[in-house]
Amino acid sequence: MDRRPILFIDSGIGGIPYCSNFRERNPAETVVYLADHLHFPYGKRSREELTAILGALLESLTGEYDPKISVMVCNTASVSALAELRERFPSLPFVGTVPAIKPAVEGSARRVVGVLGTERTIDDPYIAALAGRYGSDCSIVKIAAPELVDFVENRIADAGAEEKRQVVSPFLERFREAGVDALVLGCTHFLFLLEEFRREAGPGMKVYDSVEGITKRVESLLDKNDAALRAPERKSAEGVFLVSCGETGAAGERWRNFAAVLGLPFSVFRIVHE
Repeated sequence: MDRRPILFIDSGIGGIPYCSNFRERNPAETVVYLADHLHFPYGKRSREELTAILGALLESLTGEYDPKISVMVCNTASVSALAELRERFPSLPFVGTVPAIKPAVEGSARRVVGVLGTERTIDDPYIAALAGRYGSDCSIVKIAAPELVDFVENRIADAGAEEKRQVVSPFLERFREAGVDALVLGCTHFLFLLEEFRREAGPGMKVYDSVEGITKRVESLLDKNDAALRAPERKSAEGVFLVSCGETGAAGERWRNFAAVLGLPFSVFRIVHE
């Protein structure tokens, strides 16, 4: 049995649906969630810059929390830096989040798949490689939506149903015009708008995400070697919700509200090695 925490890292709140799904199915596990607000957004940063940022974060986090698994609940971070991070931290198992292109390709009747993500994600060669591996006969329509990432990070808590509909509709219209019948949400932030995407997409376009796949992958690591990494059963959940910023007052209250979604206490995280 291993009581060490599982680390979830995102540029902000995008990884919350993933972490929540995992915690619902694995309530005994301790979770440390980091919202890296200090470096938000990741999508506009170069591969080299993002790799350096994440390396510094992990130096601090591993030193303070000694996680048994690190989950990059961010498509941009995963496609940009995961290979380098695995080399730098060889004893730490990593789980990356990548766009659900394989199931989308398999489910596309028209052979036209859409990918909505950050600039860094959709421009990365890894996406083209995935598309080529699983659907060489498919056309891939890629759209960058940095404004949608910003909307989720800064407006989602206060946005009403009509406002949410209005922000997703223009993207869906562009995908419809391109003939897309399988849409991949290639940024974890977009999961906060999953219901709106599915409702507005209608029956002619199926929407794909990677939440279940990530939970299953983490569980598979926990269950290796006769469940050596599994935590012992406990009556109450443990962990912490970290934010890499110095915000206080009203801004700090916003983060406390997001921490409450996961049922975790809130704390400001200061990087030791920057």
